[in-house]
Amino acid sequence: MTTPQAPEHAAAPSARRIARRWPVISGVFALVLAAALGGLVVVRDRGVTEIDTEWMNEIIEHRSPFWEMPSLFMNALGGGLVGIIVVPVLIAVVLLLLKRPWAAGYFLAATIVSAGIVQLLKNLFGRARPLDILVTSDFGSFPSGHVANAATMAVVLGIIFPRVWVWAAGVAYTVIMLLSRTYLGAHWLTDTLGSLLVGLGVGVILWAPLAAKLDGERVLSRQRRLDRSAPTSATANSDSTR
Repeated sequence: MTTPQAPEHAAAPSARRIARRWPVISGVFALVLAAALGGLVVVRDRGVTEIDTEWMNEIIEHRSPFWEMPSLFMNALGGGLVGIIVVPVLIAVVLLLLKRPWAAGYFLAATIVSAGIVQLLKNLFGRARPLDILVTSDFGSFPSGHVANAATMAVVLGIIFPRVWVWAAGVAYTVIMLLSRTYLGAHWLTDTLGSLLVGLGVGVILWAPLAAKLDGERVLSRQRRLDRSAPTSATANSDSTR
């Protein structure tokens, strides 16, 4: 009986080098920028910047039932019990079924840390939400928990499944969430931009120490799929020669 190979031993050399400085430095820089943006928008003009005011005026001018329904759907999908617990747990379960335990742990850790940082910044800055809000939300406008969660998911799943279509879907989901939050008046535009930085920073910082394990786990998972399909291919070739 062969001993299972450790994921980090199957990882590419480039993945083993990820744990060095640049991902952590870039991730911390993104979080520092998010905090700096929060400080700026709270101090300037009593919390409302010119870009926020102009964007919100455009949103209010173009509100209609056609756009309100999908925005309310995104509101339910990205927050509350569904967005904070149900969706992350379902994704983690799928990763476990795919025999990707390190990926599942990475995903859950990033989701929890991102949510924690969002709450920390909300209480630190205490920014007032727009007056024309269409939904009930908790305290603190900066940053957006919905958008931070979406950005975290996009980055983490893009790292776990390094495919163009995964990144494209993640970016599209995050942008739609951003637009829905400002459309509903739940957040100012700069709230959502700060949230993007939070999601990016958390995803990259937590990726750095796990890069080799995640890459090796992905390689081993692909090898297992190939091993399972090999007997089928061999049988088909044997049948074709009869």
